[in-house]
Amino acid sequence: MKKITGILILLFLMTGISCSNFLEENLQGKFSSSTFYQTPQDAILAVNGIYNSASFISTNNGLWVFGDVASDDATKGGGSGDQSDIQFIDLFNYVRSNTVLENTWKQYFDGITRANYVVSYVPGITMDPALKNRILGEAKFLRAYFYFNLVNIFGDIPLKLLPPTSSAEINLPKSAVAAIYQQIETDLQEAVKVLPKIYSASDMGRATKGAAWGLLAKAHLYQGEWTDVLTAIDSLDASAGYSLVPVYKNNFLDSTQNNAESVFEIQQLRGQSPSLGSFLSQYFSPSTYNGYYFNAPLQSFIDEFEVTLLGTPDPRLDYTVGRAGNKWVNGEPFDPSWSPTGYLNRKSSEPKKGLLPIGDSGLNYVYLRYADILLMKAEALNELSRGGEAIVPLNTVRKRARESYLYDSALPGFGVIPPGLLDDVNNGGQQALRDVIRHERRVELGFEFHRYFDLMRYGQQAAEAALGSTGFTYSKRYFAIPQSELDTNPAITN
Repeated sequence: MKKITGILILLFLMTGISCSNFLEENLQGKFSSSTFYQTPQDAILAVNGIYNSASFISTNNGLWVFGDVASDDATKGGGSGDQSDIQFIDLFNYVRSNTVLENTWKQYFDGITRANYVVSYVPGITMDPALKNRILGEAKFLRAYFYFNLVNIFGDIPLKLLPPTSSAEINLPKSAVAAIYQQIETDLQEAVKVLPKIYSASDMGRATKGAAWGLLAKAHLYQGEWTDVLTAIDSLDASAGYSLVPVYKNNFLDSTQNNAESVFEIQQLRGQSPSLGSFLSQYFSPSTYNGYYFNAPLQSFIDEFEVTLLGTPDPRLDYTVGRAGNKWVNGEPFDPSWSPTGYLNRKSSEPKKGLLPIGDSGLNYVYLRYADILLMKAEALNELSRGGEAIVPLNTVRKRARESYLYDSALPGFGVIPPGLLDDVNNGGQQALRDVIRHERRVELGFEFHRYFDLMRYGQQAAEAALGSTGFTYSKRYFAIPQSELDTNPAITN
């Protein structure tokens, strides 16, 4: 079990993190853990390999299926018989051998295994203490990221913290959701102590102190620990100068990635061999561009956006969705026949780049951005009965959206904010403000793979109301552990 075949934890070095340097490394052959973890360069290569499991370089990462398709924002899309296992997730009538379940489970636990190797072996390397601590902080942040996604998809899961060097370390029983969250918090609390606030350009995209504080805030949010949410956000704000970019769409263009709003995004790099580009653009683009037109927005999502009395919609709608009367990401008029719902997801789609395949996209996946942080803050303040304070971060997000008209020359009527567009919200009481914050999360973060998980934490009434047309029941809000895990791990029986 100690063999790391072809240095599986490192040399498909993903994410464009210092890509110009890291991707020049050549595959060296086969190494064991006893012969590989010897030098600082080994440690750097090993932590780089962990990021690979967070990427979208293949079809194995199904986070978008769980976050979007399983929610009330989207349906599978695509051809009627294409990728039927996604449809089964959408309708909540899947079986344990469903390939989306299997692939996502394997990919994320592979990332956890890679992180466990780093956490176990890098401390024994003689190297600069600050660099060593940073690498360990990155590994713990990423382990927390994988566990956060897994626990919200599957619920009770095995808690693996050591390399898989014996059957006792491989075949672990399920741990309760609360225990998984405790480990997530522990990893992030240790990570914030050693991660830097910023990196140089060559290391852009690595986990920062702010990213760890942001994910910790999110972990507390999902557990309803409102005061802890605010404490983590205060620490995030102290760690770096995050701010909203003036034009909302600039969070989703490859030319404006890793900007001041980005707290953590999964880096992708096109034109490499083996591929390090994102496959999402191919998944979500129309067939006319060799795309599969999956993750198709539903009318209920379109209807969620506010419209002025004169018919001007929230500009975030057309930044998020391709629809009739507007242009697709390549500038061509959008054809509603490209999608079975009449709409397509723009945020992870980009124009074809020369001769490169559309499934080799350099567009990053923005997992956590400052707008999300502001909405977390608004929610926590409101749940603590501090509505007068909660409307401040809430209205900051709305203000940026409407002021896109002042900064985006591509918008019709550029230079003037349409009257009545996204006016500031007043404190109308806790329940009314709760509803407004939930609305704002849906439109601000739409198609960023968060909606299903938000619905689940809102509780049974909200979740079943949103998903009542499917086979969903709140008692089965967690997806079943894949059959392959039951077949190979005797410590898990259901």
